[in-house]
Amino acid sequence: MYDMIIIGAGPAGMAAAIYAGRAKLNAIMFEKEFPGGQVTKTYEVANYPGIADVIGPDLALKMQAHAKEYGIEPIVEEVIEIDVNDKIKKVKTNKNTYEARTLLLGMGATWRELGVPGEKKLKARGVSYCATCDGAFFNGKNTVVVGGGNTGVEDAILLAKFSPKVYVIQDLPQLTAQKILQDTLFSLDNVEVFTNHQVLEILGEDSVQGIKIKNKETGEQRVLDVEGVFVAVGMTPNSELVKGKVEINEWGYIKANENCETNIPGVYAIGDIRDKKLRQIITATADGAIAVSAAEKYILENP
Repeated sequence: MYDMIIIGAGPAGMAAAIYAGRAKLNAIMFEKEFPGGQVTKTYEVANYPGIADVIGPDLALKMQAHAKEYGIEPIVEEVIEIDVNDKIKKVKTNKNTYEARTLLLGMGATWRELGVPGEKKLKARGVSYCATCDGAFFNGKNTVVVGGGNTGVEDAILLAKFSPKVYVIQDLPQLTAQKILQDTLFSLDNVEVFTNHQVLEILGEDSVQGIKIKNKETGEQRVLDVEGVFVAVGMTPNSELVKGKVEINEWGYIKANENCETNIPGVYAIGDIRDKKLRQIITATADGAIAVSAAEKYILENP
């Protein structure tokens, strides 16, 4: 019997492990692949307070080492089923079954990819899924945003501060972002929008050298001269495990309040899987800390 089980060893899970260890909680953490989550796929992290210009995998290792100092290391077992119906929560992995008084869900989310040639090869070499994270690295370089929703348009507005030219590619006949965002976008002199266009290929060998697009109406193809490609076509929360177990929204994110509490007492959602406005390393680690604080209070009140 554990005080806490943490599912997912990304920044949210690592922060939760650190706080749980410091609180002397009997906690364990599971990770089905490798610790670090999405941060391990980020080449440079320049906006995490106090640690400037760190390589993503290095930051993940620092977090893992910090959690280890408090006696919690990721257990590499895939969680395949959870039972949250009773006061004691049960977690079944591909190897064992575990029980705990509280459960933290930190399985994260996955950036949706375009699935075009060159994307995987040039990921973190000019292809990014987070303009907030990586936009400043493209100061003075032409960039393109793929996606015309709120996130895509917000990304383009941000990139326009750094790039002499920003292109926006939308495969629909019009942008779908809120009108106030579109008005801001169209007021920028260095932004050009291509609606009803499809991305065919991201060009380059060791880094992005351009992007090939096609007009869906005419079939005309052209290459845009860019060094940064920002994909903003959404994320997919890794929430299959909890469907029907806790309340989720229409996009699959777990609903939780500001204390990261779900609709099930003793169950918390942390990190990118939680329904919230901003998904960044710093907000994920904040979730981990908040959830442990709330869980500790829950444990005291429910002996």
